[in-house]
Amino acid sequence: MRVSEQWLGSGTRRGLLDGAVELARVGRVEKGSGSHEPFVLLDPEGGVVAEVSSWIQYLAVADLSACTLRSYCYAALTWHRLLWMLDVPWDRATEAETAALVGWLRIAPNPQRRRSSGLPGGVNVKTGKPNLGAGYGAATVNLTLAAVWNFYEFHARWCHGPVVNPVPASAHRRRALSHQSPAEVKQPFRRAPYRRRGRQGLPRSIPDAQWAELFASMVCDRDRALLECFVSSGARADELLGAQLNDVDWANQRLSVISKGSRERRWVPLSPEAMTWLGRYLASSQSVPGAPLWRTLRGPDRPLTYGAARRILQRANSASDTNWTLHDLRHTAAIRMVNSGVLTLPEVQVVLGHADLHTTSRYTVPRAEELILKMQEFHARPHPPHAAYTPGYATADIQAVFGQVPGGANV
Repeated sequence: MRVSEQWLGSGTRRGLLDGAVELARVGRVEKGSGSHEPFVLLDPEGGVVAEVSSWIQYLAVADLSACTLRSYCYAALTWHRLLWMLDVPWDRATEAETAALVGWLRIAPNPQRRRSSGLPGGVNVKTGKPNLGAGYGAATVNLTLAAVWNFYEFHARWCHGPVVNPVPASAHRRRALSHQSPAEVKQPFRRAPYRRRGRQGLPRSIPDAQWAELFASMVCDRDRALLECFVSSGARADELLGAQLNDVDWANQRLSVISKGSRERRWVPLSPEAMTWLGRYLASSQSVPGAPLWRTLRGPDRPLTYGAARRILQRANSASDTNWTLHDLRHTAAIRMVNSGVLTLPEVQVVLGHADLHTTSRYTVPRAEELILKMQEFHARPHPPHAAYTPGYATADIQAVFGQVPGGANV
């Protein structure tokens, strides 16, 4: 058997790598029975996948957030769909299945991508941001591999599953971080096999003119209040969307949110404009104390999800031919705070909820659009006229007096 056939196989496995075979969308993730099991994975017949349930229960006891557990459950769903299609038991998986998974993720179209999002690999002329590709991004691939690796590490601890984890880890990374202090700057290390190279771009903010156009495209008071709260507080999307009605401090113009990671309460400021639009939105709704602050306007009354909030911005992007995201609103707020001259960088760090000041310092880098405007002014400046000398002077004498001696050497 050739090495390529031994590693990649043939038939369905080869078709997944080449994009000729679509991964069957079988199985699903549903809400679980409680806080000890917030999500469950169901197989194609509707039965609970026991090995995933025990893993999720362990992660819940280990105090991982519900968002992380949900992401890990969907990563396990993708992995098990591959195993079901290849007819490989979960405890017999090898690195060959990992290679097939990564190969499929590199080629498979992402159903969350919009058809009108622009040519993949191109740049949006208005925003200067690259268009998203048609497939899955590097972050999705790396998260899926991290979840599957953790899944098998859990079962190996309890003497279940294969002897060797099918997702290889980076030994160089373990050596580099094993004895490093959290206060030290992280040293670069090699990526583990199959991990994708992440894109380290600078944060992009919405220019004032485009912000006015984006805000004018909002069709209701709720959407206007949501955008104003984003750009005045600098809160993350999950933090802002998870706020309750009782979290609004009307007297001090601030909002209490649950921070990502630490899950501790922190106050974020709200501008007078945000408070005005928030009051108009709540006056037209029938909210009760303790209810979610952001709710749907159509259909059954339910909390506004991240997907619904993203759809608000997608409709505005389609109308103005832009590709702004919800996180760009946070970048806009951060850059406005840094450039205001009122707040110091550590104060901006506290408002944004960053654990490291180095993360906040990314917003001190000049914006690309500002540099382009300054360069345009630089190129448009009048050039000084060339000095004209009275005819009759010897060239050698002029060079000697005004900076160059005969022979070409500078004075």
